[in-house]
Amino acid sequence: MNELQKTVGQWLTLPDLAEILDVDIRAIHRLLDERAIISVRIGERNVRSIPADFVLDGAVVESLKGTLSVLLDAAYSDEEAITWLFTEDESLPGTPMNALRTGRKTEIRRRAQALAW
Repeated sequence: MNELQKTVGQWLTLPDLAEILDVDIRAIHRLLDERAIISVRIGERNVRSIPADFVLDGAVVESLKGTLSVLLDAAYSDEEAITWLFTEDESLPGTPMNALRTGRKTEIRRRAQALAW
């Protein structure tokens, strides 16, 4: 298991995500194309997966897309963006992803924008 897999913890394959969201797999691919979610290849079989915490109450965390946009605009790769979202930050406390899941998107986006400078 690589460091990113350990940092994130629980992962969902794209078919698992489609089942949780109750949508066709094509809808998941659209979310990926729109950069509303991002994925990395993990595990022995190198399967495209997303962090399970991207989902809350049967939907993709609403503030995720805009936050990913800021990180990707700051030239973060998908892997780097996921690492940043799931790395503990004592000043929050917790991780940026935990903060997004509790509705603190403004603070997290401000921090993400600072990374670009």
